[in-house]
Amino acid sequence: MLDRVRIILVCPSHPGNIGSTARAMKTMGLTRLYLVTPKSFPHMDATALAVGAADILHGASVCETLDEALTGTIFSVASTARHRDLSHQILSPREVAISLMGKTNDGDVAIVFGPERTGLTIEDATKCNVVSTIPCNPDYSSLNLAQAVQIFAYELKVISGDPVILCDEEKRALRATHEETERLIVHFEKVLIDVGFLNMESPGRVMQRLRRLIARGELEKDELNILRGFLSAVEKKAL
Repeated sequence: MLDRVRIILVCPSHPGNIGSTARAMKTMGLTRLYLVTPKSFPHMDATALAVGAADILHGASVCETLDEALTGTIFSVASTARHRDLSHQILSPREVAISLMGKTNDGDVAIVFGPERTGLTIEDATKCNVVSTIPCNPDYSSLNLAQAVQIFAYELKVISGDPVILCDEEKRALRATHEETERLIVHFEKVLIDVGFLNMESPGRVMQRLRRLIARGELEKDELNILRGFLSAVEKKAL
């Protein structure tokens, strides 16, 4: 179900990297490219480096925010080497492929890549369910954007041919989407402030850790609705 996989580039600065990414995607059967505030797009350099993958560029979705690009997804992966400040589960590209292809029957999934120079911000990375890093030579770990996409795309292509990972139709439950999860997190933050648990002048990492907890749970819609109902009950009692 490779057509359920989104490749999301956040603030790509070089149009050539967008074109090379499209080429990397098409060689492995991926078609859904999302661009969050690209510096220059469309651009002749992107078209030139896409070679025979101009159709991927023409079909690309340009978004204003990462939240917009993730709308409708049920699971997302942040590709970043800057994971020391994150408490998310860290997967290898192969583990990512296995996890994502096992979820595509339930909805869209995504791999998110940050700007070439700085990578994903902590804020953007924490919007994803898990983090992934590519094992590299510690003395020379320089991969460009399209190369990173190619590695994940290859692993997805290989795993997509394995029928063992597909979910049992009878056991599947509807998963919560990204935007539903974001609304839950906003609701949690409001209630934590209302009951005096969270001090916004000194919030610490409470919300970041809460995001990790929720992301790790991979909530189903029914589970999310239970939590939203619980929070609403707390709000009423706090009045």
